Amino acid sequence: MSSKLTPGKLIVFSAPSGSGKTTIVRHLLAQEDLNLEFSVSATSREKRGSEIDSKDYYFLSVDEFKQHIKSDDFLEWEEVYRDNFYGTLKAEVERIWALGKHVIFDIDVSGGLRIKRNFPQSTLAVFVKPPSIDELKIRLKKRQTETQDKINMRVAKASAELATAPLFDCIIENNVLDVALKEAYDNVSKFLN
Repeated sequence: MSSKLTPGKLIVFSAPSGSGKTTIVRHLLAQEDLNLEFSVSATSREKRGSEIDSKDYYFLSVDEFKQHIKSDDFLEWEEVYRDNFYGTLKAEVERIWALGKHVIFDIDVSGGLRIKRNFPQSTLAVFVKPPSIDELKIRLKKRQTETQDKINMRVAKASAELATAPLFDCIIENNVLDVALKEAYDNVSKFLN
């Protein structure tokens, strides 16, 4: 990472798919006093629905993604499923710091922990926990964006991800959304001040 910039803080939100982390991150982005900017992740997966390149994700081919890995362009990256990569480009974080803002991430558990490990003092790592695995299944089905096989894969992965929760700075159980939103705001606000 370039040393010319004054680095802001890094706010990481991680959770099993369907826990509501994206809803919480969107809420925090709307709070102007927090001065946050969303870190757009890179992925090699196909676009879903109305997703927009450079807004929802930087959509890369598997080959492009692997080239960025070779060039050491990522702050963190992971092959989540076979040939299904996700990662954070260093240039994305530098872009946000150049705006004088703090970076907020909506990323998977291992990526979140990697950022925390690399920047321990400047990172707040938040784990969003679903009320239960059964509730997680219901939420994933309601999305209607994935096959039953994909849902089963995500649910299986969620059990392993839940075991990592104690490694995060704080855990927010997203049972009642309004309560989770307030808890997230309070934790982030306290960390930034």
